[in-house]
Amino acid sequence: MHHRTGGGVMQATTSEAIICTLTAARDRTLQIIGVDNIAKLVVYSSDQTHSSYAKACKIAGILPCNIRQITTTVDTNFALCAPTLGKIIEADVAAGLVPLYLCLSVGTTSTTAVDPINQLVDMASNYGIWIHVDAAYAGSACICPEFRHYLDGIEQVDSLSLNAHKWLLSYLDCCCLWVKNPSLLVKALGTYPEYLRNKPSELQSVVDYKDWQIGTSRRFRSLRLWLVLRSYGIANLQNHIRSDIQMAKIFEGLVKLDSRFEIVVPTRFSLVCFRLNLFSKAGLKQTELLNRKLLEWVNSTGRVYITHTIVGGIYMLRFAVGATLTQEHHIVAAWELIREGADALLKL
Repeated sequence: MHHRTGGGVMQATTSEAIICTLTAARDRTLQIIGVDNIAKLVVYSSDQTHSSYAKACKIAGILPCNIRQITTTVDTNFALCAPTLGKIIEADVAAGLVPLYLCLSVGTTSTTAVDPINQLVDMASNYGIWIHVDAAYAGSACICPEFRHYLDGIEQVDSLSLNAHKWLLSYLDCCCLWVKNPSLLVKALGTYPEYLRNKPSELQSVVDYKDWQIGTSRRFRSLRLWLVLRSYGIANLQNHIRSDIQMAKIFEGLVKLDSRFEIVVPTRFSLVCFRLNLFSKAGLKQTELLNRKLLEWVNSTGRVYITHTIVGGIYMLRFAVGATLTQEHHIVAAWELIREGADALLKL
């Protein structure tokens, strides 16, 4: 993604990365249209984008009514649809509003949905929108060549963030942010108090990363990530990613063998979204209640911990593989426990 003056910086989380890039995008646009027109700025994402995005938009001064969280469906595996986005942007422009920022996701929190970067960039770039890719979770998988197609088109975006503390064996907080034009970040976030003035900074012979972030002080996050990279090496990190995904696929296969269960969305990475489904579409409430009880039963054993989400009105269970010591026999044991819980509930 390197393009002329592009560069990277370590942030705490993708939440902060979005605030920083959104602020840079806002100031760039307001310089053109005037600060009095801030109420015209509109931002876009799918309804599956992390909840911190809407919070970041409010912090940056975007009116809540101008935050477009576009509905996704199971038909697109909950990915953002380019034609739908195009129509919404066109309507906003026709109404005199100013498209500002588009946040795309590579691996959403609920279902690890992947927005098609190539298609969306081709459409959004016509409006001068700042395009950010939130790859907080699944971006790490792209260290493996077979998963890099999820980032096709990344060279056209303005910024990218991924959290090494999610899947690259670092600990919280460790986010990698890359921006195509760092000068826009510096212009928006730069501060120059007298007590911080020094010759190297004035001569621009050093990079003042305080102007690439919210705070002034910085933790030595790069050291902890460097230690992980040096300790494991690329081959072992790739094996870690591949192993997690392979075990998730094994779990997915076990779910498919039991006709009482269904996979809600295809498993791309190391998260499996599934549910116990014994009723027709008319029985959505019964299905949700049954799965809520199953979730409670499984977690109450203290042997396995699974989570849930609701996407597109569908209540589903989430089984995530990610611990470094997890092995295939743990996956099989977890599935047997879930089946045991289903058996117990269905006998009631």
